[in-house]
Amino acid sequence: MTDPYTAPGLTPGLTPGHLGAPVAEPEGLPPGHAPGIEPPDPRRLRSGLACCLSVLAVVGVLGLAALAAFLLWPSGQEKAADFAGAGTGSVQVSVVQGATLTQIGQTLQKEGVVASVRAFTEAAAKSPAGTRIQPGTYTLRLRMAAVSALNVLLDPANANALTIPEGRRAEQVYAAIDQKLGLAEGTTKGVAGQQAGALGLPDAARGNPEGYLFPATYPVTGETTPLMLLQLMVAQAAKRQTADGLAEAADAYGRSPYEILTLASLVQGEADNPEDMAKVARVVYNRLQKSMPLQFDSTINYALNRSTLTTTAGDAKLDSPFNTYLHQGLPPTPIANPGRDALQAAAHPAEGDWLYFVTVGPGDTRFTDSFDQHQRNVAEFNARQAARSSSPSADGR
Repeated sequence: MTDPYTAPGLTPGLTPGHLGAPVAEPEGLPPGHAPGIEPPDPRRLRSGLACCLSVLAVVGVLGLAALAAFLLWPSGQEKAADFAGAGTGSVQVSVVQGATLTQIGQTLQKEGVVASVRAFTEAAAKSPAGTRIQPGTYTLRLRMAAVSALNVLLDPANANALTIPEGRRAEQVYAAIDQKLGLAEGTTKGVAGQQAGALGLPDAARGNPEGYLFPATYPVTGETTPLMLLQLMVAQAAKRQTADGLAEAADAYGRSPYEILTLASLVQGEADNPEDMAKVARVVYNRLQKSMPLQFDSTINYALNRSTLTTTAGDAKLDSPFNTYLHQGLPPTPIANPGRDALQAAAHPAEGDWLYFVTVGPGDTRFTDSFDQHQRNVAEFNARQAARSSSPSADGR
């Protein structure tokens, strides 16, 4: 083993002392140390090591900071191109449902509103409300500062849009379009009937848009027509039905996608809140499997074009294919336009053996597989209704 304090070129065992003569020790050196080399001071070693470690630590921190800056600094490192001020002129820009900030920025840049997509997305990133832009058509100016354009888009009052709530029937959607576009009553209904082939409906719908007018917010411009809005709604419905797995659910439950959509419309009409939708869907599947009539008030209300909480004994005898008290199975078509929660519930029902349910009060829907328990629940519902008004008693489902 080499002695680190031995003079270079000398190997242990070949020193002048290898013949047995004692090696002269220089004055001031501890025994066993070669002359000309001073032993290190332990305090200096510790001090030097600490200094080296401190330098390395500083260098390491600076290196990491430089690497982070390199990785996180915006590409190009130059300030994003941006206009100054509130702009001039006027231009309409539509923001579609589900558009990302980058997509909105691209539209704004294309229309000459902002100088660059990056200026807009950076302005949105700095705003606490930057991601809350609502769909609609906005009137903006040309050559606006990105932050000015963002402020216009963040005010819902500036959005010219048509919002269709979940569960609206086709007739209600037609009326809403007529009102929004300032058209004579019945105009949109006529378009839906006369141009059904242009709506993009699947063959299973047989030209009937019910169930395919997806509830969402749609931009409206001066050039918007009823046909354009109906086409947007049908396209959005197809997109959502694919995303929510209606085709897969149809395969799993031995139904057609159209039947799953119809089931989703029942869920939309019967559930008191989104949390109960998956349970309501399970009740439908369980009843269909046992060949039990669904006995849903919502289907009779659809046939009578009304909305009530109760169904009379006379209503239950209505001669209509939508009367699920008389006819087993699903109604022939959807009874409304279901939203995303209802579609997901129909495709992914909850696990359970329930066969009955009744909403006794707001937020209080009771599910059971016992007919006797269900009758008690219905009796409680009727008692509450009687206490509030003199409306007819509700029949059990």
